[in-house]
Amino acid sequence: MNLKSLANKVKFFDQQYTREVTLLSNAEFYQLKNNLRRITPKNDYFNQKKLFLPSLGKGRVDEFLEKLLPNTRLIIAPKIVGFGIALSYENGFLTKAISRKGNDLTNAIRTVKNIPQSISTRSTLHVRGELYGRGLSPANSQKLAARLLRKRDSDGKGLFLCLFQILNGELNYFSSLQVLERLGFEIPETTFTNYTSDVEQYRLFWKEGKLFSNYPTDGIVLTVNSRKLQKQIENKYGTCPEWQYAIKD
Repeated sequence: MNLKSLANKVKFFDQQYTREVTLLSNAEFYQLKNNLRRITPKNDYFNQKKLFLPSLGKGRVDEFLEKLLPNTRLIIAPKIVGFGIALSYENGFLTKAISRKGNDLTNAIRTVKNIPQSISTRSTLHVRGELYGRGLSPANSQKLAARLLRKRDSDGKGLFLCLFQILNGELNYFSSLQVLERLGFEIPETTFTNYTSDVEQYRLFWKEGKLFSNYPTDGIVLTVNSRKLQKQIENKYGTCPEWQYAIKD
């Protein structure tokens, strides 16, 4: 496959994904994208996709855990139900917000009170999180967030943004959450384990309402804490979500 053909394929499948048309699995798409990045990291596609919303890995949790050493540190966070968004800050100011489909949500997002319009860093910062309704059921949380982002409501009353990730950072996961908190963002309640064998117990805690009960959730999210290990997993499996996994049952 020549370079032009590969670039066109990546762009085509990316466009289909934003339209919620699934023609490839996440793993197959990220493999194509990483092949393009290895050949030409400065391709126009990557310049245009600086702000994006990666998908969480899904499937069988045992397959995810089998790829890790038994003593891998995992950060466990709530899988909040709402509306996923990504934000961009340039020179300390909020400049853009997008949905998973790439729709511009900047004006609507500015009405959500806990989203800083400016932060105390001049570095370019790309982050992602979930817009949700505090104290609501998962279904009503999602409905409230969707009403704002589809411009059916004029303000963000009752909505909050919880940030989960710095998209353009190189810190380990927990440290990146601490940075976000210092910058004035809401971050999720988290816990951690150094043993992959503990994951099932945390899933049961969540199902029994003993973990993350303050949020509208439909599961928990496991994240490999080490940025070095995240990169090793990306290089080995060619898929970004392989170090972050959602358990929904």
